[in-house]
Amino acid sequence: MFDSLVPAFDRWRFQTAIALAVAADALQICVLPLFAEGALSPADDVLDFAVAVLLVRLLGWHWEFLPAFAGELVPGLDLVPFWTFSVLSVYRKWKHAAGDEKQTPRHPGPPVIEGEYRPL
Repeated sequence: MFDSLVPAFDRWRFQTAIALAVAADALQICVLPLFAEGALSPADDVLDFAVAVLLVRLLGWHWEFLPAFAGELVPGLDLVPFWTFSVLSVYRKWKHAAGDEKQTPRHPGPPVIEGEYRPL
């Protein structure tokens, strides 16, 4: 009964996560370089930490978030929209897993041939 349940990620969680990731990346690319004091900007680091915590709370822990967080901490490399890429990757994997679950038969295994002995 419980084997057929899809993971408890709702569509609104992914929509909220992608909106958060796009907003954080846009803020880091457009606004923070104008007002930040350079590579050791505490505002940029606080934003990255807050986005990481919120994404883990929304979608759960995924390995895609670790390189995104590390990439956002490197000066100059934080202009790449890592948060957006990581959320899109998690969404792609979730959709693939949900599609595979719908296609798997209820009783997997090779077909039984008449007269074949199958131990229980």
